[in-house]
Amino acid sequence: MTKRAVVLSSGGIDSTTAMAMAKDAGNEIYSLSFRYGQRHAVELDCAKRVAKALKTHAHKIIDIDLGQFGGSALTDDISVPKHDRVDQLDAQEIPITYVPARNTIFLAYAMAWAEVLKAAAIYIGVTAVDYSGYPDCRPEFIGAFQTMANLATKTGVTKETVLKIETPLIHLSKAQIITAGHALGVDYSMTISCYDPDKQGRSCGQCDSCLHRIKGFKEAGITDPTPYIHGKG
Repeated sequence: MTKRAVVLSSGGIDSTTAMAMAKDAGNEIYSLSFRYGQRHAVELDCAKRVAKALKTHAHKIIDIDLGQFGGSALTDDISVPKHDRVDQLDAQEIPITYVPARNTIFLAYAMAWAEVLKAAAIYIGVTAVDYSGYPDCRPEFIGAFQTMANLATKTGVTKETVLKIETPLIHLSKAQIITAGHALGVDYSMTISCYDPDKQGRSCGQCDSCLHRIKGFKEAGITDPTPYIHGKG
């Protein structure tokens, strides 16, 4: 019987590595991305490239306008915080780049598609190490959503499919994630991490996500293929 997995894909390092892991585990991949009003919509071009490179069975981009609610530097008229060094970040503080309920919403869509596909797994590239400030990246949240998913779906109630939320990266650092993906042959030049790229798609090199990416590649001893506005990396 064909194993199927829905993989949430942002076109970044984490989701791309999670997808490679899902594929390596023998799953037929169904990639799911969102156009949710994010300022860094260039990530969707990356998600398309990732889906093609990893030969996904299907890739859907869903339109949701979370900009209607705002409340985040990614969807509202709020400046993306910039720093010179990663040690200036407060890992315990919920950053302004947190998008209210984003992972809950994304997982709900993935749950719906998984039910139709009778897929037994949803892969999401959350990590509680580098981004411990995000409440929807915690193991407690993932466990609670998995319980809910199997109570809320026909396939869960009938036990036709017991859905599991797979989080293969949740206890890994960025360097460990990059190392694992590199071993699986992931080409990180097709990914982007930046929250505030320029019109040419170059990364700013100073937002939280860029700084973690730069640090991760350095610690992994792997060259970062990302084009940065100021050439840092």
